[in-house]
Amino acid sequence: MQSFRKFLTAVMVMSSFTSIAVAQPVGSEYPSLAGRTVLITGSTDGLGRETALRLGALGAHVLVHGRNAERGAEVVEEINSGAGSAQFYAADLGSLADVRELAAAVREDHEQLHLLINNAGIGSGFADGARQTSADGYEMIFQVNYLSHYLLTDLLLPLLETSAPAQVINVASGAQRSVNFDDIMMERSFDSNAAYSQSKLAQILHTFHLATRYDAAELTFNTLHPATMMDTTLVRQMSSPARTTVDEGATALVNLAASPALIGRTGLYFNGLREARASSQAYDAAARQRLDTLSRELTGLPPETPL
Repeated sequence: MQSFRKFLTAVMVMSSFTSIAVAQPVGSEYPSLAGRTVLITGSTDGLGRETALRLGALGAHVLVHGRNAERGAEVVEEINSGAGSAQFYAADLGSLADVRELAAAVREDHEQLHLLINNAGIGSGFADGARQTSADGYEMIFQVNYLSHYLLTDLLLPLLETSAPAQVINVASGAQRSVNFDDIMMERSFDSNAAYSQSKLAQILHTFHLATRYDAAELTFNTLHPATMMDTTLVRQMSSPARTTVDEGATALVNLAASPALIGRTGLYFNGLREARASSQAYDAAARQRLDTLSRELTGLPPETPL
């Protein structure tokens, strides 16, 4: 665990040098989101919960997702007591069948979806660092953090397109490790820190791939490292001291979701409130295409339509 903390610190030091001040972030004043529908995975706890509450306070209709119905009901009640509205959807991202059911329920219940935030995730402390497989037989960290969100995004893209302008935001991390296509499920050699970092870079590759396929005036795809070692369940499972707050991470995530300065901008990676550069594999078009092709095979989706 000590080695992972050193690795993450090194990543963040590197990020501070590659940060690009392309636009001053808007402060706490954002336009109303009344009439906008938002789905946030993993929004019954931590960063997702705080983001759901803030977007609800801006008037959005928030689709709260999680596994715990009681916590989900609490978030829904709090949002409904303010300017926004909300409803809860239960799904386990460790099951692709659950992901399909979640997407089907959202499509059935809503004629529009304006913002999808893929936030749910598990870290290196999951299962005490031991390798676990999902209901589909895939390495669990890779599936929950990346593959299930890949499938959910694909299934909801038609709804997002009809709701244009719309957005997809993937919550990634400053901890990034190149996708190992020769052992992507880490069957030969498993390390939970590496699994987490690989899954997060996979999210970024997916973000950048989609950004090349859609008109930014209609659909934007961006990703961010919200904050380092926030006080969340994921970090507490690592038995590591928190270095930042959920408030800091939510501020960065809400900025990316609601700032007028970012309208129509796509294919971006943010380190907090500042545009930054991700790990080099994210800019390799061949790697992005290879991951997309593999992801479609793993999730049972048909081949991607050529541009």
